[in-house]
Amino acid sequence: MTVQTVKKLAELVSTPVEKLLTQMKDAGLPQTKEDQDVSDVEKQILLNFLKRQHGEEETGSQKITLQRKKTSTLSSDGKAVNVAVKKKRTYVKRVEADDDLKVQQEESAKRQAEEQARIEAEEAARLAAEKAEAERLEAEKAAKAKAEAEEKARLEAQAKEAEAQKQAELKKEQRSSDTGAKELVDKPKESKTNRKATPPAMDGAKKSAVAPKGKKGAPRQSDSEGKSNRGRNQDPKRHSRIDVTGEEEFGRRKLGRKSKKSNNKQEHGFQKPTAPMIHEVAIPESITVADLAERMAVKGAEVIKVMFKMGAMATINQTIDRDTATLVVEEMGHKVKFIDENAVENDVVDAIDYEGELVARAPVVTVMGHVDHGKTSLLDYIRTTRVAAGESGGITQHIGAYHVETPHGMVSFLDTPGHAAFTAMRARGAQATDIVILVCAADDGVMPQTIEAIQHARAAEVPMVVAITKVDKPSADLERVKNELVAQEVVPEEWGGDVQFVGVSAKSGEGIDELLDAILLQSEVLELTAVPSAPAKGVVVEARLDRGRGSVATLLVQNGTLKQGDIVLAGLNMGRVRALLDENGKTIKGAGPSIPVEILGLDGTPEAGEEFVVVADERKAREVANFRQGKYREVRFARQHSAKLENLFSEMGKDEVRTLNVVLKADVRGSLEALIKSLTDLSNDEVKVNVVSSGVGGITETDATLALASEAVIFGFNVRADSSAKQFIERESVDLRYYSVIYNIIDDVKQALSGMLTPDLREDIVGTAEVRDVFRSPKFGLVAGCMVIEGTVYRNDKIRVLRDNVVIYEGELESLRRFKDAVNDVRQGMECGIGVKNYNDVKVGDKIEVFKTIEVARSL
Repeated sequence: MTVQTVKKLAELVSTPVEKLLTQMKDAGLPQTKEDQDVSDVEKQILLNFLKRQHGEEETGSQKITLQRKKTSTLSSDGKAVNVAVKKKRTYVKRVEADDDLKVQQEESAKRQAEEQARIEAEEAARLAAEKAEAERLEAEKAAKAKAEAEEKARLEAQAKEAEAQKQAELKKEQRSSDTGAKELVDKPKESKTNRKATPPAMDGAKKSAVAPKGKKGAPRQSDSEGKSNRGRNQDPKRHSRIDVTGEEEFGRRKLGRKSKKSNNKQEHGFQKPTAPMIHEVAIPESITVADLAERMAVKGAEVIKVMFKMGAMATINQTIDRDTATLVVEEMGHKVKFIDENAVENDVVDAIDYEGELVARAPVVTVMGHVDHGKTSLLDYIRTTRVAAGESGGITQHIGAYHVETPHGMVSFLDTPGHAAFTAMRARGAQATDIVILVCAADDGVMPQTIEAIQHARAAEVPMVVAITKVDKPSADLERVKNELVAQEVVPEEWGGDVQFVGVSAKSGEGIDELLDAILLQSEVLELTAVPSAPAKGVVVEARLDRGRGSVATLLVQNGTLKQGDIVLAGLNMGRVRALLDENGKTIKGAGPSIPVEILGLDGTPEAGEEFVVVADERKAREVANFRQGKYREVRFARQHSAKLENLFSEMGKDEVRTLNVVLKADVRGSLEALIKSLTDLSNDEVKVNVVSSGVGGITETDATLALASEAVIFGFNVRADSSAKQFIERESVDLRYYSVIYNIIDDVKQALSGMLTPDLREDIVGTAEVRDVFRSPKFGLVAGCMVIEGTVYRNDKIRVLRDNVVIYEGELESLRRFKDAVNDVRQGMECGIGVKNYNDVKVGDKIEVFKTIEVARSL
């Protein structure tokens, strides 16, 4: 074992000492100075470290060098010379090279295998796809062939059935004719036989001789009669004796009758009618061609053929009116019987018994008036709640129904909206009420919706009580309000009228007790009664679709008692009452007369304002609901069809109407109706709003798909889109807008329709030049020397030539020059030369008017 210092090792390997120390430090050796010793083991560690740095293996040397020295003696001219030959051979270990080659070969083989596998997988996928496509085509071909075979078999079966029916009818006719002919033939045979019978003087031998002759055609009794006689009586004497005294003739007639009777038993029981069958056909208001054919017991093709002959084209599923159906029935020889189309509905409704003990009921009061006149605030004070703060924009957008227990008695209130869009909701409120409270602000006076509320109350023939609100304001003027109401024929009692006027303040509570006294006094005059023990009936105040509870309808019970489990029929919908809730959301067991209540369990959202009744039979209720739905569907289709026919020729030659398609979803049915009416009222001859779809409840993916297909805008009023609809809307960039105040929708739609209107074209005169002289130019022809007397003359604008203030030409300028230079404009007070394009009749004194056409945006 040799030991060297760092300095000596550095000299040996021809490396600076500092570099060697750095390498030794990197190799993890302890040497830090040049005079420290380095052992063989440390040298090997340093060598392995340097090999790793240069990418070599740590293992021992991969090559061995062998040296061989051979000495020989050469003699030349007596001299001996020693020659030494050194041989050096180096043996390199080929394991590493072989391993590298092997690894490369393996990687190459692996890559080739992967490539081959990929190619095979692609080929297999292609073959599988081709096979699947071939199987699909084969399946479609087989299905098509099967369908064709079935259709062919069906047609053949129909043809065979028709042929068999025809053959049966022919056989029947032939059988009936053969029977008649046989009866006619048998009688002469019988008489002929009797006439040629053997006389009584014939002996027994002659008798026997006659018998075989009779077999070959001699006139005698038929074989069937003979067989009958042999079977009936085996006495040979009887068969050998022929009696011509009448006894045998009697026997033959008797046997003949029995044979004829047995033949009649073997014939078919159905006899083809000889006279046409006349039916009494019941015809409602409208009926389809198929139903009409069924009621006349004929095929639909026969009815269509008759209608074609009458000049009316129809299909088998088309609905025709009562007059057309009457003509068809009479043409085909049947009798007509008119029936009431609502017979099914009337039978169910008329069967309900409302008899019972009459008791006094609470009045139903509707609060009506102009928007922001304090209707809801007045009701808040009575109910000691805060409803107005919960409504969007501070305006009521639903019909609120409440009943209040006051010291003066119970009163049910309906709070209607006052905005112009809620006309239909106010009309429904007036129809469902006993007394109307007409609210009019003391500072504003009579407004448009106030007049409209008066008209609704008069149309419903409902008494009014006027509540003049905001009397605590300094600007309140009660006398002015009374005078304005008197102008609308609403006269107070102190002025000789029949309407009670009460000044109230929803802020301080002034006049509230007097208002309640006036309401109860009016209800006593009306003598309101109901039968609590009878089945409930009333009116639908509002309906909406709740995500967790389904259809929720607000009902006002007008008579009877509504209980949980009752079967309710409301308009086009029906259902069993699963739960009853009061206006505060608490569950109750029943609701008597004049009580508003929410119910769960209907199969849809009925129209607000529809009447509801409680029926006993669920099957009949569903039958009536289906009947009403079918009737509504027929009316809607008939209206659409007539509208298309009426507008077919009227729209020809007109400019195309620009349409804004809308998909509308709202929280309750009343708001939906108000929105539809308000949006459709914005339409005119040039632009219109087309409500593609509308409904109650959240926005679904179906609504978004429909909006995309019809290029419509989705409006959500107090509703939101679900997660799937949101994803679809974001992916397809469908226009979706949320609103909580109704007039915001109306304003946005109005602005959109204004942008769709064709702009108006307006002419703006920018300059006028007077012709002072006329001369000819070899290049431009006739040129007018002009003085600009007003505005500016532009080269590129249109012009008119005026003579004695009358337009004689309208066109363009060909050239505009000032002295010899072409210019684009000439201002007032300057001279210029003007060449009019395609016009050479300019004279001195004419005026050339320059104008621009400006587009002016229009608004609704």
